Amino acid sequence: MDVKQYFKKLRELEATIPQTDVIVVSSETPDGGKAGVMTEVPRRNACQLVLEGRARLASEAEAAAYRQCEEAKREEFQREQAAGKIQYQLVPADVIRQGPAKTGN
Repeated sequence: MDVKQYFKKLRELEATIPQTDVIVVSSETPDGGKAGVMTEVPRRNACQLVLEGRARLASEAEAAAYRQCEEAKREEFQREQAAGKIQYQLVPADVIRQGPAKTGN
């Protein structure tokens, strides 16, 4: 493909995509590309992948399912991070020997 034609098609395809980040679904390629892998990429990269035949744009339903799955993964990761934080407090030994503090009622 002529370089001028390639960049012309790239600009035309970019103009049709309003989002800045796009979900693409990979296609099987002779160099080992695995089909069906969904990825969120910048619009320019998505257009390049589509023009080169390495991916296709995801449908609205596929994109929504992908984003929902990624959100669930993010929430699970945050829960694991919060659970991994152990809170502790250093208390001097003489305070422990004194027993519980008495209130002045």
